[in-house]
Amino acid sequence: MAEAAAAPAVRAAVGDSEFDRDTAVTRRGPGAYDIDLSAGWSILGAVNGGYLLAVLGRALGDALPHADPFTVSAHYLTASRPGPAVVRTEAVRTGRTLSTGQASLFQYDDEGNEVERIRVLASYGDLDALPGDVRTSAEPPAIPPAEQCFGPEDGPDPLDGGSAITERLRLRLDPATLGWALGKPSGRGEMRAWFGLADGRDADPFSLLLAVDALPPTAFELGLKGWVPTVELTVHVRCRPAPGPLRVSVTTRNLAGGFLEEDAEVWDSADRLVAQSRQLARVRLG
Repeated sequence: MAEAAAAPAVRAAVGDSEFDRDTAVTRRGPGAYDIDLSAGWSILGAVNGGYLLAVLGRALGDALPHADPFTVSAHYLTASRPGPAVVRTEAVRTGRTLSTGQASLFQYDDEGNEVERIRVLASYGDLDALPGDVRTSAEPPAIPPAEQCFGPEDGPDPLDGGSAITERLRLRLDPATLGWALGKPSGRGEMRAWFGLADGRDADPFSLLLAVDALPPTAFELGLKGWVPTVELTVHVRCRPAPGPLRVSVTTRNLAGGFLEEDAEVWDSADRLVAQSRQLARVRLG
C-alpha cells in the first residue's frame, strides 16, 4: 500500500476545486462549448497539455452518452494561450459499452483568424462497469516516502521564468531523478513523483489526464533544458482511482532526430495501475 503524502488540512471535493472550475466548459449549442483557459495551468506562457486534455475530455464527457474517458489521443497543432477558446465536438460512433467522439479546441490569433490548437479522438465508457479481473506483471514504482522527496519550492526554477502550474500541484519528486536540479543529470531519462492537486482534491479520470503530463520533462535528466512541447499524447484510463495520493513514473528510452517519447504510468493509493500514456515530444538540442 502506498505511503500517504502530506495533504492540506482542508480538502477540496471533486466537483468543487480549482481544477474543476478551470476545466469546466459551457455549452453554447449542440456540440459547441466555451471556456476561458486559465493562466494558472501554464508553462512559460503556454497552457499545459494535460490541462488541455482535461478540458476537451470534459466537453466529450458531456457530448457523449458515456461519461468516463477510456482512451484519449491528442495531436497538439499550435500552442494554446490563456484566454477564451471554443471546443467543438462530434460523436463518431455510439455503442452499448463504448462511445467514440472527436473534439477540437480553437482560439483566435492576433489577426482575428480562428486557429485550431489541439485535436482529439477518444472512446468513452463506464469505468464502474468494468470487471475486476486483473492479470498484470506491472509493479508500482519504488518512490521514497513523500517527506523524503522534494517539491519545486525546494530548489531553483529550472524554466528560467517559472511555471504557474506548479502552484496548483502537490508534487514531491524522487531524489533519484533530480540530478538535473543539481547540475548533474543522470542521463537515464527517468522522472518519478508523488502527485496531487494543491487543494487536496482527490483524483478522478479527468485529473488523470493532467497527471500524465504534469512532471518535469525527462529531457532534464538527459542533460537538456527548456520547453519540451508535446506533439502527440495518448492516454489510457484503466480504472477509477482510489482516494489518496498518486505515484507517477515517466521514462524515455530513445531521443533521436530532436524528438523523444515519454511513457507514463500512474498508480493510486491502492497500488492499482490507473492510467498509462505515451507521448511524442520535441526537444531543442544545443
